[in-house]
Amino acid sequence: MASPQPTFSDLEQQARGHVTRRQAALELLDAKVPWSAWADRVEPFYPKAGGGRPPVPLGTMMRMYVVQVAFNLSDAGAEDALWDSRAIRSFVGCGEGVPDATTLCRFRHLLEEHGLGRALLEEMNASLAAEGLRLSTGTIVDATFVEAPSSTKNARRARDPEAHSSKKGQNWHFGYKAHVGLDAEGGTVHTLVVTPANASDLSQAAALVRPGDTDVWADAGYVGVAGRLGGCASPSAEWHVARRKGSVPEGERPAESLLASTRSRVEHAFHALKDLLGFRKTRYRGLAKNENRLFAAFALVNAVLASRRERPQGPPACAMDPVGPRAALISVLGAASVAA
Repeated sequence: MASPQPTFSDLEQQARGHVTRRQAALELLDAKVPWSAWADRVEPFYPKAGGGRPPVPLGTMMRMYVVQVAFNLSDAGAEDALWDSRAIRSFVGCGEGVPDATTLCRFRHLLEEHGLGRALLEEMNASLAAEGLRLSTGTIVDATFVEAPSSTKNARRARDPEAHSSKKGQNWHFGYKAHVGLDAEGGTVHTLVVTPANASDLSQAAALVRPGDTDVWADAGYVGVAGRLGGCASPSAEWHVARRKGSVPEGERPAESLLASTRSRVEHAFHALKDLLGFRKTRYRGLAKNENRLFAAFALVNAVLASRRERPQGPPACAMDPVGPRAALISVLGAASVAA
């Protein structure tokens, strides 16, 4: 479709050379997302033109879905965002013919039905590796809660039947848990397992390790992991598990602090997921829908984290670079998430 005619505001903005943070975020995603590879994975399942109304071009729907995930929008919210924002409309490439919320909903269900969220994460990681992202043979494992609405004030008068409750410290959480394996040097998520919140971290530890990993870092929630590694892809990997607070002798605290700085890299991925993409609470009911959304969200998280790494990090055992990606992430996506 043809691009919409520029307005006087657009021409004035171009003359001043001003780029908003929302535009910067969209330009980053435009450059980093492997659109062709994603389209190749989705195209076999996408509707073909027939006797009825021709389908919306696949590329347009892929970009609209990325906007939905990046700014944590509902189907109707994504449609409204395209009408409201010329920058988003230009990114999607739909001109004045914006796909409606129902079309996006059907596309989202297609991805969920065929488990294509996982394919999006795989293709993103393959693209980043081809660009030269430095990877290691070490993995950091951790898990984070993704809350689900606990209220029963809805049409079904019931909570999400596939979500469960879990207690951490003195706080109860209801929803799901995202278990991730993160490359210790590249800082990107390579493996994701989504479970109800009551699944223990230990139960998924073996599934988060890649074949060939020689070292695995984990926090104190993984104490006792040695007895739960049946089926681990790299059974010979050395596990560096944090000790409980108060059990570390005074002389060993500097070494423990160094290991903690390595484990903390996973928090950058969780920060991007929850604070920048806004995925703190589920929007849909059911494990399959939320799993697909998390795979797509972590694919975008990886694109942002990799793009903001100005130089390769040191070996995993080194202290974390004090000038980490947090400030850069906020400058790129923080205001865009708020503005959406």
